[in-house]
Amino acid sequence: MSGVTVTLAEIRETPLSVDEVLSSVADARAGGTCLFVGTVRNHDAKDGSEAGVTQLDYSAHPQAVEVARALAERLAADGRSVRIAVVHRIGRLEVGDLAVVVGVSAEHRGEAFEVCRELIDEFKATVPIWKHQRFADGTDEWVGLP
Repeated sequence: MSGVTVTLAEIRETPLSVDEVLSSVADARAGGTCLFVGTVRNHDAKDGSEAGVTQLDYSAHPQAVEVARALAERLAADGRSVRIAVVHRIGRLEVGDLAVVVGVSAEHRGEAFEVCRELIDEFKATVPIWKHQRFADGTDEWVGLP
């Protein structure tokens, strides 16, 4: 398929918009669109059990945007999708805030689901963004540090 476009590959301090990502991947060639929306949840595993989370702070390496764009472009190059977008927020986030939004449109739903899953999984595994969790008991932890 020709004309695959990476419409967004950004790291921002401002609130994210599902509508922005959805509209950025819209295309008349696409028969299916898949979105992944990651939100800050009110709990996480800590020391083998669940602990209440009150807020997160995300930090990113200065080259995180370049790594994110390269990932999106690599996935776009295989021809399974029409448009791809990924946006991650950094800074202080509260429970319920959007942390990451991924959108993929493709000619068929199967490809949209596949590429969306690959994009979020590889993004979380390879893009240098770190999470500092604050727990209800006053403790904290860093997640994703090298």
